[in-house]
Amino acid sequence: MVTTRTPISQRVILPNISWDTFETILIEMGDNRITRVAYDGEALEIMTPLMPHEHNKRLIEKLIDTLAEELSLNIKSIGSTTCKREDIKRGVEPDSGFYIANEPIMRTRKTLDLTLDPPPDLVIEVDYTSSSVDRLSIYQALGVPEVWRYDEPVMLIYQLRGDKYFPCNNSPTFANLSLTDEIPKFITASFNIGEIAMIREFRTWVKQELLKKN
Repeated sequence: MVTTRTPISQRVILPNISWDTFETILIEMGDNRITRVAYDGEALEIMTPLMPHEHNKRLIEKLIDTLAEELSLNIKSIGSTTCKREDIKRGVEPDSGFYIANEPIMRTRKTLDLTLDPPPDLVIEVDYTSSSVDRLSIYQALGVPEVWRYDEPVMLIYQLRGDKYFPCNNSPTFANLSLTDEIPKFITASFNIGEIAMIREFRTWVKQELLKKN
């Protein structure tokens, strides 16, 4: 029997796009939209998320908020703010981005200028394998230290070392907790027990793991 994966996003690829055209398209599309873009210097991908995509993204955001609370970390969420640099001709709108180590620098910022500001400390990407543009290489060019990729039910964490990403099971941002196996388990559990109960169980797990480290 052949099984097919239910799509959780829709994508359109525009080839041979110049930087000026990319900028013009961003202006024409405006800020009040649900689409997200990725530009690798040549191709522009425009992605429209569907409900499963947004659901998984929001669950991961809640888990990140819980981790930050339990570790007493300040955090600035930038959502899908466009991260772009003309000098390297790269641009991307993550599913969600966060400043953590650099939160004090970015706390009062109202706009993002990556020629002056540091890149987000952490970004998450959901449904990554459906992308036709290599978003990881864009984050690498922008210098994002940590990327989480979630393709239900698999999660990968990438840490930037030098100019290359290396996969790891632990999150350097969150006390090196082992998250690649645990987060998918909790996301799956939410379909049985609900989101609030799942967050409570995740918080308990985090507390227990932190106690083991002390």
